[in-house]
Amino acid sequence: MSMCPFALLCFSVPAEPRSCQFETRQHRRSLSESHDNSSEMRLLVARHFDPHESNSELRILWANQARCACILHGRPTCRHDGPRFTRPAIPDPLSCNQPGPTGLARERDAMKLGTAIAEIMRREGIEILCGYPVNHLIEHAAKAEIRPVMVRQERVGLHMADAISRVTSGRTIGAFCMQHGPGAENAMGGVAQCFGESVPVLVLPMGYQRRLSHIEPNFNSSEAMKPFAKSSEPIILAAEVANIFRRAFTKLKNGRGGPVIVEIPADMWNEEVPEPLDYTPVLRTRYGADPVHVKEAASLLVNAKRPVIYAGQGVHYAQAWALLERLAERLAIPVTTSLGGKSAFPETHPLSLGSGGLAVPRAVPKFLAEADVIFGIGCSFTETSFGIAMPKGKTIIHSTLDPNHLNKDVEARIGLVGDAGLVLDALLEEIGKTVTADRDASAVAAEIAASHREWLAKWMPKLTSNDAPLSPYRVLWDLQRTVDIHNTIITHDAGSPRDQLSPFWKAVEPLSYLGWGKTTQLGYGLGLAMGAKLAKPDKLCINVWGDAAIGFTGMDFETAVRERIPIMSILLNNFSMAIELKVMPVSTEKYRSTDISGDYAAMARAFGGYGERVLKPEDIVPAIRRGIQKTQEGVPVLLEFITSKETEVSRPGT
Repeated sequence: MSMCPFALLCFSVPAEPRSCQFETRQHRRSLSESHDNSSEMRLLVARHFDPHESNSELRILWANQARCACILHGRPTCRHDGPRFTRPAIPDPLSCNQPGPTGLARERDAMKLGTAIAEIMRREGIEILCGYPVNHLIEHAAKAEIRPVMVRQERVGLHMADAISRVTSGRTIGAFCMQHGPGAENAMGGVAQCFGESVPVLVLPMGYQRRLSHIEPNFNSSEAMKPFAKSSEPIILAAEVANIFRRAFTKLKNGRGGPVIVEIPADMWNEEVPEPLDYTPVLRTRYGADPVHVKEAASLLVNAKRPVIYAGQGVHYAQAWALLERLAERLAIPVTTSLGGKSAFPETHPLSLGSGGLAVPRAVPKFLAEADVIFGIGCSFTETSFGIAMPKGKTIIHSTLDPNHLNKDVEARIGLVGDAGLVLDALLEEIGKTVTADRDASAVAAEIAASHREWLAKWMPKLTSNDAPLSPYRVLWDLQRTVDIHNTIITHDAGSPRDQLSPFWKAVEPLSYLGWGKTTQLGYGLGLAMGAKLAKPDKLCINVWGDAAIGFTGMDFETAVRERIPIMSILLNNFSMAIELKVMPVSTEKYRSTDISGDYAAMARAFGGYGERVLKPEDIVPAIRRGIQKTQEGVPVLLEFITSKETEVSRPGT
């Protein structure tokens, strides 16, 4: 671009020049006479002036310089108001159609902040942005070919993003954005759920304008969510956006998972980020345990008389399923999992005890109680009412990604801090020095099988009940025997559906069961099923919930219809908060406080989905088959089973 030598004079004019009568003959003559010095002038401008400086005075001066160039070439491109240029009339200097070299202009090109964020997300492999408006990132993402999926309430959108991260082992990061103020406030529960379950999710709230962000009562997301986020920071300077997201994605891709908050103030959208955008997808790295501790752990496991492996969701994120199975078979060790770790080990394997939770197969507490060594791999051993209680007095080897988990809830003899895959690799190598072939597992496998037979014999009357109202156990038993379990992803909800499903459902493929239980928000399962279907469209994705949970998030079944997400929703409707009956007898008797009701199949049909209510046991399987067919046709399905007020669950000791 050919620079006007008169540009230097612009550095001495005020931010809003009082007069710009550059068209006078005298000024034209002076400009023309000094044109020979234009190269020197251009160099000085380039050295001392940044056209993208956000300072308003410098921006105006740059505009003045651009006008001079236009006038010099005889093409007045700016509007006039008498002898004065008004602020709205100042053109963008980069839009002036000026001849000559364009190197400086191109070096100084810029993109809007939202465009830069969307481009960073695209480079990081994000293809879906769940959200609720108003958040201007939605539009920028759509322009970048990132699909926006709009929900009916913010918590469900976070649950969907959560599932995208889970079913891909964090290789694809789920993302959610929302409005500042009430939108961010509504999202708090979903962020807390991700934190409790250690799920990596990128959370992108809008924020109040920077001048208001710390003024009460304005909700400041980056501050309010910090206690239950892996990291949290606002964007204050557009030029820092690459660094901010470099930090964010490094946290999301490395170490123990958790939500990462990047707050975008409402007055930042018109800010510019220099081009070319300086951002490369961040690294993903792993770290392993101390070799000395690996050797000690291997010796303990080799010499243990009754070892048990307890596998958590760290095995899923490390994708270490084959290594876990190899270790179990090499030393003939029984395996149980946390709810989050369920499906990390095939539950049809002869060494599988089943998964833990509030409700468990009988073999789980039996083998843990008799164990001399318990090896926790990829787990936190967090104490919760919805997880397995570790018996006291056991020798515990604790392998975890997060050293803060060591000795948090159980006392560990040996700590192996690192990626579950690297730890298992190292253990297998060390064990292989002394144990060169798989140990005979027939005796322990027979013991496990006998425990399973005795336990199932007790529960079979409920699992095969012909009663009406239906037994929820019969519904779920028939469901398991009707679907293609190898091609199914299923999740429970809080309360009875979790306890009626998790002990009996035998997960055989990794990441085919989305289990959770450190925090138990009603309605979580619907968003998980939708997110799983978005990430794994070829899978049959099912959520099992009750009539309490659907009251929290049921409106988002409409999201499944509108966004073309053909899940199958299994609703167990007993018209009651059944598990509260024992703790609310007076309020139930006097005020019917535990009664709830609704025709949810009709609701599904009203939303445009397929809804069917099932009353008889002989209709369970045909209804499930019709539901599967509808999902294959692209239609979301809600099957409502009218069930008894079942309160018995498979607790330890039963």
